[in-house]
Amino acid sequence: MKLSRLTEVIPGAEYLPPMDARGNALPEPEIRSIHYRSQDVRPGGLFIAVAGFQADGHAFIDDALARGAVAVMVQKPVDRPVAVVRVPDTRAAMGPVAGRFYGDPSRGMTVIGITGTNGKTTTSLLIESILTAAGHSVGVIGTIDCHFGGRHFSNPVTTPESLDLQEILHRMRGAGVTDVVMEASSHAIDLHRIDGCWMDVGVFTNLSQDHLDYHENMEAYWACKKRLFTRHLTHGPKRGRAIAVINMDVPHGRELSGAVALDQVTVGCAQDNTVWAEAIECRLDGTSGEMTTPRGRVPFRSPLVGRHNVENILCAAGAAVAAGVDLPSIQEGIARLQAVPGRLEAVPDADGRFIFVDYAHTPDALENVLHAVNALKARKIICVFGCGGDRDRRKRPMMGEIAGRLADLSVVTSDNPRTEDPMAIIQEMLPGVKQRAAHEYTPEALAAGVNGRGFLVEPDRRKAIRLALQASRPGDVVLVAGKGHETYQIIGRETRPFDDRIEVREALRRR
Repeated sequence: MKLSRLTEVIPGAEYLPPMDARGNALPEPEIRSIHYRSQDVRPGGLFIAVAGFQADGHAFIDDALARGAVAVMVQKPVDRPVAVVRVPDTRAAMGPVAGRFYGDPSRGMTVIGITGTNGKTTTSLLIESILTAAGHSVGVIGTIDCHFGGRHFSNPVTTPESLDLQEILHRMRGAGVTDVVMEASSHAIDLHRIDGCWMDVGVFTNLSQDHLDYHENMEAYWACKKRLFTRHLTHGPKRGRAIAVINMDVPHGRELSGAVALDQVTVGCAQDNTVWAEAIECRLDGTSGEMTTPRGRVPFRSPLVGRHNVENILCAAGAAVAAGVDLPSIQEGIARLQAVPGRLEAVPDADGRFIFVDYAHTPDALENVLHAVNALKARKIICVFGCGGDRDRRKRPMMGEIAGRLADLSVVTSDNPRTEDPMAIIQEMLPGVKQRAAHEYTPEALAAGVNGRGFLVEPDRRKAIRLALQASRPGDVVLVAGKGHETYQIIGRETRPFDDRIEVREALRRR
């Protein structure tokens, strides 16, 4: 594809043609591939120099040229013997350029984007299950992985970089995918990763404290989330027919509903919503209720546990209504999804304990899952949890308070400490824990079990899991929170294999 054809989608783009030794302009290059990592460049490629947080792509232009790049896209002045395109913001330009290169794949598929602090992954898999029940060919892009056509691919971030996203959408379309369900993180919205990805439906789940290391405050975080509805759904080839699905059971949902100029499907437990539920029952074997939609009423039953999953079910049903799915498929799809990896994922125990691994790593998510397991009316609740390093420090005492209030024993440990000292992170969590559970247990004292609300500090996560299981008795709940589906732990700058589910099973085997 000619370079000018690619760059015409970028307002303010300036083309500087390559010159020969006599100062004459050379013919415009044909672009065979696009790259933002210089080590990936192939002959005939366009290299987009993106200024990142740790490295600036402009510093790698010469490496890209040595590997065969015939053009570079920059936002800083450069003088190189190839075609140069200057744009105001290379990161913002990359998505639309990649979309053009790959034939704008999102235009030919139904794309449902989901944003919110918690519930994105569960909601996305519920929507996938519903659409599959309706006979659609579905692709999913999210926190756990990217999958379509029976194949699963690792996904290092919730929402891929814009160039990678467009390439994935292109592959999905080529494989016959008709519907794409994707999680849209706040980072992705702010860093232009979803620019050029045209959505038919946007879903808002909820908002609570997270990512304030990046957004600095809740106002900026909320403003970023809203942009999915105020900018992305209101522009592009699908503007005028895109639909917002909004959870009205949370305050930010009600605020969003009054702020967006879009057709809406509102969901919640109040009867004035487009989709609403009543007669809700939450039990150990799942969740059930009665749902009312514009297409009629239908009972629903889901194996997913916890009151918070009612909101996820309603958001998924609302997205299905917005996409025109029939009522029997909605009912069947909700019932079909047996479990979500790392979301209250049960680990069987022959001794009669209820052991769960969950991804809860925000205050709201931890409170939701602890309320869910409290509803099981267990003997004691033991919660293993930590907080990530190099991330929002303000949520650490908040999560400590929640665990101290809702668990009989809080086992305070490491999550992904990254470059922070694990004990320094724990020390910021402990004031919240001690506010509700002042008694500190020793490992020796816990050999007799949990006798009164308290906490234990063990920075080694493997040891913490084993101590929690040793302290538990038949009928107790052991919740290992924070990492869920993750199969690694980040210590310093090293990523080490670590899976809470495997660690629990190994600890049980050793007993």
